[in-house]
Order: sequence, then structure tokens, then C-alpha cells
Amino acid sequence: MTDQNQKQLGKTLWNIADQLRGAMNADDFRDYMLSFLFLRYLSGNYEAAAKKELGKEYPKLEEVAEKPPLGLWYKANKGDVADFEKQMRRKVHYVVKPDYLWENIVHLAKTQDDRLLDTLQKGFKYIEEESFQSNFQGLFSEISLASDKLGRSYTERNAKLCSIISEIARGMAAFSSDTDTLGDAYEYLIGQFAAGSGKKAGEFYTPQQISSILSAIVTLDSQEPKTGKRSKLENVFDFACGSGSLLLNVRHRMKEAGGTIGKIYGQEKNITTYNLARMNMLLHGVKDSEFEIYHGDTLTNDWDFLRETNPAKMPRFDAVVANPPFSYRWEPGDAESEDMRFKNHGVAPKSAADFAFLLHGLHYLKDDGVMAIILPHGVLFRGGVEERIRRKLLDDGHIDTVIGLPPNLFYSTGIPVCILVLKKCKKPDDVLFINAAEGFEKGKRQNQLSDKHIEDIVTTYQQRKKRDRYSRRVPMKEIAENDYNLNISRYVSTAVAEEEIDLETVHRDLVDIEAKIAKATSDHNVFLKELGLPPLPSGPQFPSLQKNRLNY
Repeated sequence: MTDQNQKQLGKTLWNIADQLRGAMNADDFRDYMLSFLFLRYLSGNYEAAAKKELGKEYPKLEEVAEKPPLGLWYKANKGDVADFEKQMRRKVHYVVKPDYLWENIVHLAKTQDDRLLDTLQKGFKYIEEESFQSNFQGLFSEISLASDKLGRSYTERNAKLCSIISEIARGMAAFSSDTDTLGDAYEYLIGQFAAGSGKKAGEFYTPQQISSILSAIVTLDSQEPKTGKRSKLENVFDFACGSGSLLLNVRHRMKEAGGTIGKIYGQEKNITTYNLARMNMLLHGVKDSEFEIYHGDTLTNDWDFLRETNPAKMPRFDAVVANPPFSYRWEPGDAESEDMRFKNHGVAPKSAADFAFLLHGLHYLKDDGVMAIILPHGVLFRGGVEERIRRKLLDDGHIDTVIGLPPNLFYSTGIPVCILVLKKCKKPDDVLFINAAEGFEKGKRQNQLSDKHIEDIVTTYQQRKKRDRYSRRVPMKEIAENDYNLNISRYVSTAVAEEEIDLETVHRDLVDIEAKIAKATSDHNVFLKELGLPPLPSGPQFPSLQKNRLNY
């Protein structure tokens, strides 16, 4: 399926969402829409695998009225169902009973069957508790099928769901249901809902253009002279993962380059966004054994998996990526004396947790790992405790690159942001500064980065080359002389130098103009005299020029 058709599916579904949500809040309707898209993916993938597994035994659609056909096989082969499902768990890692498959749900919706709502409730519960070997408890917790927003009575709610699901099915009928297509549609819808959510969008969405930059950075490897790319990532971690798009971008880039990637780890505090991330992983074909998303607070470090005190057993990651909330207010408590994450560098102030997030990620980075994090520009120059943390990070050689991005790239804020690239064991005794603030295309709502802008940033990072008004490797000695201030424009200015003025040339031009004016005045006065009119006054037009003639 072409990229254009994939995008068109997203637009089709968005238009349906816009028409159907009525008085419902867009954020509420988002959860319904994305959940149904998720169910569509699970069902399509499962039925395709079942058809392949059963071969000739799989009922032909044109020969049965049963919807889905798999239901007929279940009824006719009750004694074989357990073994079949066991095999399906090995093949696709999950099971969906025929009653809960999308095709049956759509059939109930189109026939206005009053069992639809009840079937959906049971189906969602089954997927959470029994479909997968992993427990996805609460996956649909933000979707209330008993909500008054759908209707006041069971009948009204059932009718509303029939309308929504029928329209979604109609809109999707002309499009492929493969993993990439539905995954792209899911991402498109997340972006569209984010666009209408204003500041709330920052809770769950990193624009794809910025995701592309971060994922490229952590998958590059200067030790691979032929490709410049890592051949393997054992694990990757995003401690503020939102809907998981950044993690999926890293995974996609590794696989596209022919590399391998192990397990994906994410953490998310917001329960709704946490559920979006888990669905997003599964919908993009990531098996439940290949990822782990934890619902919890990164700043308090409440994930037991990360709280291992034995350094030999503590988890470490090949790559860490993050887009945490900017300048988030927090309560560090006794972190300064007890928390190993901040012991060496200091504790971020209550007014801005930016460095707390950064140090959390750095703490779990492998010695040869790479971390890329999006932060506000304030971390580059703010004073007080943040200055001391910044100084220590620089003295220890952890800050590798500072990349300044254009303003208004995010739905949640118009401020310009930067990307900090950190390493545990950085080799060059300098910091690469990339000032990409002016490389963008202006959009109606947000500015956009083109493929060329992204390529410029990534290539410059990889090659660490100097480019006039764009990039420069700054020695640590110079940074120290600037009191460890990392303000990008201090080292790489985008200002264009004014052209030097040649005074002698300017003087000759003015003299020439003066002569032309004198001649034109004289010619004009001839005509005025013939008309009997008084002449124009004569004399130099540039008195100061006459006065200073001898100075040249």
C-alpha cells in the first residue's frame, strides 16, 4: 500500500471521528476510536494466521453466513479448539475468541443487534485478562461503555456504538488491514487528536519529525565505519514514553537498516497515555514478550525493575530516548542524600525537573550507550543548582552534542527546544553545537521540519563537522571560559555579518549623483525659463559632501 493511501486511511478515519463524536470531548472520543482500530488490527492479524494454520479446514467466506467464518470452525471442532489456540499463542502470541473478533462486532453493529454493547464489554475484558500470556489488565480502562456520553440508557448506548462501528467499518473497507497500514493510521489519529488538545498534547505525543532525529542519533555508531549504524540494540528505554511513538521509531529504524533490536522498555505516568502506548506497541506488531511498559512516576523511581541496588544487577540500556514534560514542578524529598541517580551531580530544583529527568536516564545508560533527550533551552544557561549540575556533567565528559531546534514544532508549546546527546564515556574533548533554529518550513499551526532539515541535523551530528552559521565543535577550554554556559548562539551564531562599506566607492557614487542632479537641474531650468517660470535653486544636494571633499 502506498504512503498516500496510508495517509488517506488516517484522514478518512479522522473525518469519521470528527463527524461522530458529536458533543463528546475529543479526548474521550479518541479512546473509543483508537480502541476499535486496535481491535480491528488484533482480529485481522489473528484471522489471517488462523486461515494459514487451518488451511483447507478454514471455512470459505462465500460458503457460510457465519461472521466470522472462524466461528463455524470453532463450533464444528470443539475438541480441537484448545490445541488450536495453544498453537496460535505460539504463532501470534495471543488468542481472540470468534465472538470478539472485529468481523462479528461489525456484523452486530450493522444489524443493530442489542447484544453489541454486552459483547464488547466481554471482549475487552477477555483481551485484558486472557488473550495474551502477559496480563494487560486495565488496557481499556479509559473506555466506559456505560458512559452517559454514549447515551442515557443501554439501548441508546448500544445504538450509538452501532453507528460508530458501522461508520468505521465502512471507512476502512477500501483499505488494507496490514500491520503497517493500521499502525500508520493509528499514529496519524494520535497526531490529529494531539493537534486539537493544545497543551495536553505534550502528555502523549512527540512529533514524528523530532522522533526521527532522536531515533537516528541513538542508532548511529561512529565505530562502524562502513555503515555508521549500530547493528544491534539489546534494549532501549523511554522513561516518559507517552503513546510510545518514539520507542517504535527507534525499533523501525533499526529493522529498516537490517539491524536487530531486543526488548523495548517504557514508563508513563498518565493512565490513559499508558494504555495508548500498550495498544500502540501491539498494533505495530511488537509481541507482548518484546516490550514492557510500566505505569508509574519516573521522578520517584517507583518501578521495582529499576530500583535494584546491586550495581551488577541494575538494568542498563544501550539507548535512552525521552521527551519529558518541560520545566515540571516536583518534590525531590530526600533525593539528595539517598537517591543514587542524583548523588554524583546534584538534585534539580523544585521549580524545574528537567535535570532530574536527564539524570534519571543517564543513570541507567550503559557505558557505551547513547542518550538523546528533548529539553527547554533553559537547561543550557540557567544558574544556581542547575549550573552546578551542568558544570559537573561537562567536567565528567557526559554532554556530547547540543542541538537547537526551531520554535513552534510542538502542539503543546511554541517555545524553541533543544536536544542534548549524552554519553557515559565520550571520547572527543569538545562539545558539538548544531544551531538548526532557522531550518524549518512554516505551517498553519506548527512549523515543520522537512526531510532535508532532518538529514542536515543527523549528518552533521554523525560527521561532527564545522559548518558556517550552523555547527561547530567547541573545546572544553572555551566552554569553561564561558562559565559553562551552553547557550547555542554564544558558540554558533546564525546572524549574517554586515557587508563592509568601501567609503571611497560610496564617495565617488555620491559625487557622480551630484553631477547628474546639477545637469538635470540646469536642463530643467531651461524649460522653466521658456515658460516664464522662476528657475529651481541650484547648489550642492549633499552639503556635507562638499564640506568634506578634501578629506578623501
